[in-house]
Amino acid sequence: MTMKIGILVGSLRAHSYNRMVANTIPDLVPTAQFEHIAIGELPFYNSDLDQDEGPDAVKLFRDQVRAADGIIIVSPEYNAGMPGVLKNALDWASTKAAAGALIKKPAAIIGATPGPRGTIMGQQQIRHTLEGVQALALPYQRMYISEVMHKVDPAVGKLTDATTNKYLQRYVEAFVQWIDQVNLLDR
Repeated sequence: MTMKIGILVGSLRAHSYNRMVANTIPDLVPTAQFEHIAIGELPFYNSDLDQDEGPDAVKLFRDQVRAADGIIIVSPEYNAGMPGVLKNALDWASTKAAAGALIKKPAAIIGATPGPRGTIMGQQQIRHTLEGVQALALPYQRMYISEVMHKVDPAVGKLTDATTNKYLQRYVEAFVQWIDQVNLLDR
């Protein structure tokens, strides 16, 4: 059975560098099926709205997260932290009405930035939140892409730097192995 991996992009910008990285992932690991899971239509989290299955956009989002064998988060860093739209999505995916769509869900974190340090601080916040919602973040490995504007081709909307693509491929392959390990431990 083909592994199904959901991809969340923590930027809503149409020409986001992180979206370009996310668009590249399916080309690098053809053994898995990837699905982009949109977060832009989710309302701000409000427990008053979190009744039954929640609003339609939330229900769709939660169903897509539940159906995935694992989740890859590809996100920029805003002001040394996680983008608010991503935190909002993680909150919706983890609430009681969702029966914890992220509980025991394998997760990986990738981040791209024009800056020289990657997305170190933002990824720390994402990892902390994933731990709080009981998701299982890929341990010991990090994927930071710095100076990304020199590594993408906006005309095709993908990451084109050969060296970075090689590292990204290795990272996603390690994540696929992590999903397999988590599934063995969960039996």
